[in-house]
Amino acid sequence: MVLAVAGLVFGLANLRSSLPGRSEKLPEVVDFNWHIRPILSDRCFACHGPDEKKRQAGLRLDTREGALAPLDSLRTRFAIVPGQPEKSELLRRIFSTHPDSIMPSPASHLTLSLFEKQLLRRWIEQGAQWKPHWAFITPQRPTVPAVRRSGWDKNPVDAFVLEKMEAQDLSPSPEADKARLLRRLSFTLTGLPPAAALQARFLADEAPDAYERVVDSLLASPAYGERWALNWLDLARYADTHGYQDDLPRLMWPWRDWVIKAFNENMPIDRFVSWQLAGDLEPQATKEMLLASAFNRNHKITQEGGVIDEEYRVEYVADRTNTLGKAFLGLTLECSRCHDHKYDPISMREYYGVFAFFNQVPEVGFVPNLQTPKPYMFITAADLNGPLAFLNARSALQKPDDTLRQMVMHDSLGLRQTHRLHRGQYDQPAEAVPFAMPAAVLPFDTARWPANRRGLSQWLFDARNPLTSRVWVNRLWQEVFGQGIVVTAENFGVQGALPTHPELLDWLAVEFRESGWDMKHMLRLLVCSATFRQSAVADERALAADPENRWLARAPRTRMPYEFIRDNVLASSGLLVSEIGGPPVKPWQPPGIWEEITTEKSSNAFRGEYSYVPDTVPEKMYRRSLYTYYRRTIPPPTHLSFDAPMRENCEVRRTRSNTPLQALVMLNDRQILEAARVLAAGLLRDPALPSPAARIGAAFRRILTRDGGKKELNDLEAFYQQALARYQASPEAAQALLHTGRFPVDAALPAAEQAALMLVVSTIYNLDESVVL
Repeated sequence: MVLAVAGLVFGLANLRSSLPGRSEKLPEVVDFNWHIRPILSDRCFACHGPDEKKRQAGLRLDTREGALAPLDSLRTRFAIVPGQPEKSELLRRIFSTHPDSIMPSPASHLTLSLFEKQLLRRWIEQGAQWKPHWAFITPQRPTVPAVRRSGWDKNPVDAFVLEKMEAQDLSPSPEADKARLLRRLSFTLTGLPPAAALQARFLADEAPDAYERVVDSLLASPAYGERWALNWLDLARYADTHGYQDDLPRLMWPWRDWVIKAFNENMPIDRFVSWQLAGDLEPQATKEMLLASAFNRNHKITQEGGVIDEEYRVEYVADRTNTLGKAFLGLTLECSRCHDHKYDPISMREYYGVFAFFNQVPEVGFVPNLQTPKPYMFITAADLNGPLAFLNARSALQKPDDTLRQMVMHDSLGLRQTHRLHRGQYDQPAEAVPFAMPAAVLPFDTARWPANRRGLSQWLFDARNPLTSRVWVNRLWQEVFGQGIVVTAENFGVQGALPTHPELLDWLAVEFRESGWDMKHMLRLLVCSATFRQSAVADERALAADPENRWLARAPRTRMPYEFIRDNVLASSGLLVSEIGGPPVKPWQPPGIWEEITTEKSSNAFRGEYSYVPDTVPEKMYRRSLYTYYRRTIPPPTHLSFDAPMRENCEVRRTRSNTPLQALVMLNDRQILEAARVLAAGLLRDPALPSPAARIGAAFRRILTRDGGKKELNDLEAFYQQALARYQASPEAAQALLHTGRFPVDAALPAAEQAALMLVVSTIYNLDESVVL
């Protein structure tokens, strides 16, 4: 008899590093989720060789039933015998030194450390207790921990963070200076630098609650809603075109304006989400609720002739299903479309049970060119004086009979039966499936909730749901601290990262739910913490001990998204137009990019939709980047250079790269150079700034919201003098530089001085501190 356990594989490669707070001291009580699950593979196959039937019959250690199953027909050998390590074949094999019996097998190129072997032994000694995956256990509010260091923490967040710091023998950093802290706070909450008046007031305010009052001021700013809408547009896969090959325009910006309004009003998140999932199904649904439901229509829609209608209709329903999983549950539901999920307890039947909620829309897969896909609602001029008064649509609805082309949700009168689709194929229906949600998360009780999207939203915000509040607060933490407590914000499943601070995550999740789903309350809690207020400067010891800053012994330093970078350039130069909402705008971008992907059709009847024509009026050229026209097949190129998503699918976490292309954008982009020129001209006209040194110091403060150091300013002034000499010797070069952009050149100012100061301003825009928080 060949012992099957000889072929066990351990999933160490990608999970060992996610053990939260692991030290080499064995814990008194070994927990399956935090200590054992990261060691054992999600699926441990017991047989060698390519035989699929034998492989599928292999041993699984991620379930109690699989791990306790007998290894032989006589039922005399078991991989794990709870409480009896000496009878557990698993332990004999992992401590073996013989190449034919050691686990993991030498062929797997994986190893277990002595610490991990001892963890497994102690776990078996203590009874080998299994638990459901941590994310599927309803969070309970943990007790705020007592810590050794007193007087540092400002709220419970700090106590949980400090507990982990102390366990790693780390200490918190000092509080950041007021100027840097204000800049960090302002960008975190509004995506913009602090206004000069706010900065002056805060720096002069010595009251003990000065910081908290500036937090409240920023939370009340209209810019707050725009900043948080940007994240939601990524998640909602918002764009101004339909996607696919033709990628013709669509009207979706009224929904975007509603999102801004909802965030600014601090709409409770349960209502915010429920209206978007099922606003059309609310009792006595208003036009505002109906508009909110457009969230579900942000997916791509084809307008290409010759497609199979049902194939694409099914793709639209699958998109909504997958978006629900990633956006609200932090699960990869799409992995269950063609087969049962390989890692998480989600069956294929359950996938199509979720699919059923979104499968009731009276829609078609193919929509003729330039027609608004049904179902849709009309927005009229009268609505702007009533339920949709928040829309910035006066320019689009100038006549009483003008209307706007807005997609929304609506269910068919009859019930469409949903089937499991064999291999996920639209034309291979199998058995019928009922409305359902993954039972491992929370069974969907049709006696408790209606079998429609409204019932689905009620299921999401049920107090027993273990995921909704955790997923949401984790994304807030990600935006405030650079990465989530669960780094894989898109995946809370078995293959996702473990939380670095699991008790803190649960405390925040319960606090969020019990606060009435109050997002501003949660953000205030995070940014008022001592953890957030720390300096980002790291000493060598802390940097060596925690290079990824997982334990938050210093403030994080993260590169800002391009939208923040461009908006900072516009705001500091005085060009930014602060108008909220309205149709998308087209600021300058390099010519010819759209034309590169034109089709035969687009070069004829639809050419106007395929040529990018930049706006030429300041009211449109200098709007916040949130409003830039977003074409799916070729989004704004500078946004893409800084890792903005294509908006073809739901994205909850932008990648953050550092490439030479980003440096080239900052050095050469016409919008940045134009802003540098406008700011330089304004400084030259200011009578309170009589010298180059004074102007350079003012530019530094305007852009970085702090005073420059002596060496910094001396270096910049030396650069200014070099540039001035060059442009005095070459006036034509100065003129060529000054005519960058459409904003009028002030011919009354000395060209050489203006060009030299423009280069200094551009240099400050290119500093690391200008693009990093």
